This record gives sequence, C-alpha cells and structure tokens, in this order.
Amino acid sequence: MRLHDFIPANMERILQQWEEFARKIWPGDVPNVQILRDHAEEMLNAVVADLQTLQTEEQQFRKSMGDGIPSKQSRSMDLSSMRHAISRVDSGFDLRALVSEYRALRASILYLWSQEPSLDQDTRIEDITRFNEAVDQLLAESIISYAKKVDHSRKMFLGILGHDLRSPLHAVSMVAGILEEHEELTGLAKKMASQIVVSVRAMERMITDLLDFTGTSLGAKMNITRHPMDLGALSREVIEEIRTVHSQRAFDLEIHGDGHGQWDSARLRQLISNLLNNAVQHGSPTAPIALFVDGSEDDVVIGVRNHGTPIPQEALTLIFDPLRRNSSQERSRPAGSIGLGLYIAREIASAHDGTIKVSSTEEETVFSVQLPRL
Repeated sequence: MRLHDFIPANMERILQQWEEFARKIWPGDVPNVQILRDHAEEMLNAVVADLQTLQTEEQQFRKSMGDGIPSKQSRSMDLSSMRHAISRVDSGFDLRALVSEYRALRASILYLWSQEPSLDQDTRIEDITRFNEAVDQLLAESIISYAKKVDHSRKMFLGILGHDLRSPLHAVSMVAGILEEHEELTGLAKKMASQIVVSVRAMERMITDLLDFTGTSLGAKMNITRHPMDLGALSREVIEEIRTVHSQRAFDLEIHGDGHGQWDSARLRQLISNLLNNAVQHGSPTAPIALFVDGSEDDVVIGVRNHGTPIPQEALTLIFDPLRRNSSQERSRPAGSIGLGLYIAREIASAHDGTIKVSSTEEETVFSVQLPRL
C-alpha cells in the first residue's frame, strides 16, 4: 500500500499514538482529546494531498533544497502547522516539546507502514523521501510560527510591564522632588534625595524607550505631532542640557542654512539626545563631539560627529537593531541604559518620513538624519 493510501486508511491508529505521546509530554493538567489531537488530522490530510501531487525530478530536487514552488497543498501544510504551533504555545509547550511531536509522528507512521506488505523498493524510497520532506516542511513552519508567537507575547508583556511601572515610578519621582526642595532637608539627606531624583529620571527614560520599542516592534507606527519649529534653536537647547550632564566633555554646535520645518519637537529632542549620548558612550573621552544642522531647500540634515574607535563594518548593518547587537556593543552599554537609543532614533526619523545613516572610519563616526521640511 502506498503511503498516501496508508495514512487515511489508518488515520485513527495514527491519531491515537499522537494523542498518547502528547499526553506524556503535556505541561500541567492533561486536557481533553480534542486539544491533545489539536490540528494533527488536518496536518496529515495536508501531507496526504502533498504526497499525491505529481512531481518531476527537478521539482523534487528544488523542494528538497527548500526552494519548492508554492502549491495549494504546500500552503495547506503551512497553514495547518502554523495553527498547531500557535495552539501549542497557548497550551504552554516549549519548543523542544513541539519538535518532539513531529519526531514521534514521523517515527510512528513509518513504523506502522513498515508492517504492511512489501512494496517495490524504488516506490518505497520515493514515498519515504516525499513523506520526510512533508514532515520537515510542517516542522519548519511550526518552529517559525512558534518563535513569532513567543516573540509577540514577550513584547506585549514588556509593553504592559513598562506601562504599569509608570504610575508607581511617577509617585516616587514626585516625593523625591518634594524632598529635594524641602527647606528642612540638608546635608547627606538632601544629597540622597537629589540622587533619587536623578535615578528616577533615568528609569523614566528607560521605560519610555521600552514602551516606544514594544509599540513600534508590534507594528504600531510612532505617533508624532507636527508643528512649526526651528531645529537650530532646539539643538542649542539640547546641547546645553547635555553639557550640564556631561560637564567634563567638550561639545561643538554647527548650524548652516535654515533649520525651520514641520516636525515634532519633543520627539526630535529625544532623537538628538539619543545620538549625543551614544557619542558620549562610545566616542573618544578627550575629543569634542559635534552636533550639526545643515538646512537645504527641501530638507534639513541633523547629525552627530565624534572620534574614537570606529564601528566594525559588519556591525554597521546591525547598529539600529537592539536584538542583533554585537558583543562589543553589549559590553560597552552603561548602567541605566537598555540599549534602545539608536533604535528609537531610527523610528523617530522614520515617523517623520526621514532617514538615518551612519558612517564610521578611523577619522570619525557620523550619524546623520535627513528630515523633509514638509
């Protein structure tokens, strides 16, 4: 009996073995049979349809290399395995348990089929090859869907956590601010209150970055409110603020052309501050850091230039992605930072229909943002 005939004829036996295996590895209380079997029958029917699809040697080879031409049967397998993976995530399965289900399914079917009367050897090899390719496709799509679901859930959790932390942190900030200004507070107590204020502000910035990250990475575009403003004036304000915080460092401001346009001043303040703090963190501690604004007819370019160890070329394409940063970047990340500054800067530029670029040589590292005036 060909494998595509054997599976439907023995569907209940196969599903029983699937159910028994799922019961053994189930996390927590074992649910009903329907949940244990989940999308198993749907996936097997999709596999049978795929096995019955005529396939040339060229098509078989391309499919074995993961380059098969999408078909109705192939899409059906992808959809069923995707639904199964999402269901198993919701049931508390870890990735190892999910993979083990497919390993057990493969072994179960091939063992049961091996007890059938012998087939022509070439036919048997062809069926086994096609079957293994189908199961591999199910497994690959399940792993991808599982990872996406877990990643989405993790980001949702971080977003909720960041949002819920804001209220108690705001209360601490208010109390610390009152203590800092209290007339009866002097000496060490006043110094401690001031340190609490500084630490709370750092935490507020981290929570803001976390909420921006989770919001944009879940598909929401960063909200901006455009109004007439002058980037040159804003740059003067921000660089004075950064000089106050990093009084031991030297900062230069270069303004050329017209800096007026329609932008969100609060967001651009955040962008400029992030780029300057990045330069302080990674640039030479003895060389000045330059903030420049260059206005042309249609847009304005604002950027930061610093000296120091150049960014490795292989890291330039990853520099704005906090989930793919290299080890040297992680080691140099200071306390009070979650490493989202450049990512947030990119999202702010994108929300303004602008672009951000980086270049890095032995002479200097330059981050530049091009913003249409609108």
